[in-house]
Parts: sequence; structure tokens; C-alpha cells
Amino acid sequence: MNIEPLSLDQLRVFLAVVAEGSFTGAARRVRRAQSAVSYAIAMLEQQLGLALFDRSGPRPILTEAGRALLVDAEALAGRADALTARARALAAGLEAEVGLVVDVMFPVEELAAILADFQAAFPTVTARLYVETLGRVTQLVLEDTCAVGIQGTFPETPPALESHVLRPLVMVPVAAPGHPLAAHRGTVPYEALRDAVQIVLTDRSSLTEGKDFNVVSARNWRVADLGAKHALIRAGLGWGTLPAHLTDPEIAAGRLARLRVAHLAVEGDRLPLRAIRRRDRPPGPAARWLWDRLTALRGDAEGA
Repeated sequence: MNIEPLSLDQLRVFLAVVAEGSFTGAARRVRRAQSAVSYAIAMLEQQLGLALFDRSGPRPILTEAGRALLVDAEALAGRADALTARARALAAGLEAEVGLVVDVMFPVEELAAILADFQAAFPTVTARLYVETLGRVTQLVLEDTCAVGIQGTFPETPPALESHVLRPLVMVPVAAPGHPLAAHRGTVPYEALRDAVQIVLTDRSSLTEGKDFNVVSARNWRVADLGAKHALIRAGLGWGTLPAHLTDPEIAAGRLARLRVAHLAVEGDRLPLRAIRRRDRPPGPAARWLWDRLTALRGDAEGA
């Protein structure tokens, strides 16, 4: 059987009848005469070769075939609505998508709240999220893969990027309670740190080639995932620094022990965070929203 192409209008009339429970109610919803609604449904049924409604009673009732096709009709109409909304947004200057790259140290719960608000504010814009370490955050913004980034573990900001200082993260040196370093009272001697395995994050960019940040031990394991670093430290295989939002509950539960370390390369016990973007790329409305939301997290000092 050859089925002629269906129209979106026919599907909308079909959905209106289902929603209203009558041809009369559907006519009011689509603002047409009842005869026009009845004709549209009759033509749809003829094209499909199926009865969509049982009309034997006082109100039309979906047939088994009508119920089966209802899901597809709703999906097609929904996609058409989404396409129309996106086209209108693009015509108004809204971006089709926005890339955001975030340093792996940034709290996931806070990131999730920002993205949820972004999706609510810009339902037609696709958000591309990257979670990276060190220079990879900076590189993705420099390459214009991402319009906005949160730079943390990479301390240098290239001149091509605009940056604003955000609220810093408190960093805590930790080891498992059974690790030899945890047995030290007071400050852990430098020699003990140097000789113990240190779990550090590695960089997937070329920006930090030949450079190390906050690496004390010559015996170090390099991982690209904060979760892996956390798990290895908790397993007693090495020591390292983690953000306080991860360590505080672990220390309270006795799964990690805080170390007193005097040889950190971060500023005291804090990791500066910066919102970054390219100076030569004026942001669209969605990217501007992200930038404004992130820079509201700024600290006392301002970056240039």
C-alpha cells in the first residue's frame, strides 16, 4: 500500500481531537469549523488506510491503531515545534550551541545547577560541556571550541584571553589514614613527601609541556581524571591535594587524613579559579549569560 505524505496540519488536528475528546472541542482549539476537522481526520485515515477513531458512541474513542500512532504523532509535532523555536531563536541572533569547558576541580553540584538554569533560560541552545585539567581548559578556549571556560589548575592566562578571578577553591593535601605520611604529627618533612608516591593530574594539552605544577615527589602517578586520583589516594597508594568539597566529608568519615604540608605551589591552601574567554570573540546572548553567571562567582580580586 502506498501512503501519501502526511501533513503536519493533519497531525495537529488528530492531536487536538485526542486532547479535547471531541471533534467540536478540537474545532475550537484549532479555530476551524467542525466539518473541517472531520474532513481532516477522514483524509488522514484514508491516507493511512486505518481507522483512528471509533465513532460509534457519543464521543470519538481512539482505536488500537490510533493509540499506537499517537506516540509517533506527538513526537513529530514536538520536533516540529522545537525546529520552529530554534529557527526563531537563530533569526533573533541566538547561538545554535555554546561550548563550556570547566576545570576538573570545580564542584560538580554547582556546575549542574548552572547548566540546569542555562537549559531553562535557553532551551533551543545546545550546551557542549567539557571537563578538563590544566592547560587543556585554556587550549579549548584559545581554539574557539568553547566560548567560555573555568580555568583552575593551569596558573597562566595567555594575553589573547580575557579573564576574571572567581571564588578560589580550598585545596587539602590528604592521604589514607593508614598511609605512612598520615602518621606524622605536625608538618610532614619534605623528604617524606619527596619519597612517597604522589598522585597528580596530567595535562592533555601542549601548553604545559616540560612544566609541573604542585608536584613535589619524584615518584608520581599521573592521571587525567579527578575521580581516579581520589580513589587511588583513598586506597592508600599515594598522597595528593584535592578540593575541600571532596575531602571534608571523607575526612569526617575517617576515609582520608589531612596532611600538614608546607611545600604546595598553590597560593597558600587555595586554588585560584578564573573565568576565561577570547578577547576577539564577542559573545552571543547564551554565551554572555554563561559569562555573567560565572563571573558572579568572582573573588575579592579582579583579573585583567
